[in-house]
Amino acid sequence: MVSLSKGQKVSLSKERPGVKTFLVGLGWDVNAFDGAEFDLDASAFMLGANGLCPTDKEFVFYGNPKHPSGAVESMGDNRTGDGDGDDEQIMIDLSKVPAGIEKIAFTCTINEADARGQNFGQVNNAYIHILDQATGEEVIRYDLSEDFSIETAIVVGELYMHNGEWKFNAIGSGFQGGLAALCAHFGIEVG
Repeated sequence: MVSLSKGQKVSLSKERPGVKTFLVGLGWDVNAFDGAEFDLDASAFMLGANGLCPTDKEFVFYGNPKHPSGAVESMGDNRTGDGDGDDEQIMIDLSKVPAGIEKIAFTCTINEADARGQNFGQVNNAYIHILDQATGEEVIRYDLSEDFSIETAIVVGELYMHNGEWKFNAIGSGFQGGLAALCAHFGIEVG
C-alpha cells in the first residue's frame, strides 16, 4: 500500500499491473456539533484533455449514479457518515473508460452547506483510498490533513492517463461555493 501526501503522484498501473477494476472509497468524521446532520457527497468528474466534462453524463453522483460506459459508478449516497470505514464508494473499471477521457477527478461536497452553515473545517479524518476490487486490498491511500475552514467542496484526488499508465494524484484543493462551484470548474452547467 502506498500512502501519499498532498501533491504526490503514484502509478496505479505499476502498483497493480493488469488490474482494471477498483473501488475508490472516501471517508470522514464530523466534529461534535449542534445542529443539522452533515451529508457529504462523493462525486466523480470524467474529464477530457481540456480538463472539462464533455457532457453532463460525465458527472457521476447520486443523481447520475452510473456513466453509460460502465466505467464509473457511484455505489450509493450515505447521508450521515456514521460508522467506521468508507462513507461513500465509487467503482472504477479502467478498461471501460471511453476514448477522450483522460482524467477522473474525485470530489467531496457538503449537501446544503450554506443553508446549514457548514464547511469542511467541521470535518476531520477525511481520506480517499483505492482498493483492488477483486481482493479488497488497499493499494493507495491519501489522508487529507489540510484545514479547510471555509471550503464547502474539495477536489480530493484524480486518476489520470500519462504515457499509457493510469496514475493517481493526491490533490486536496478546496473550493468555496459547494457543488455548483465544482460543476462550473469542470464545465457542467447547473440548472
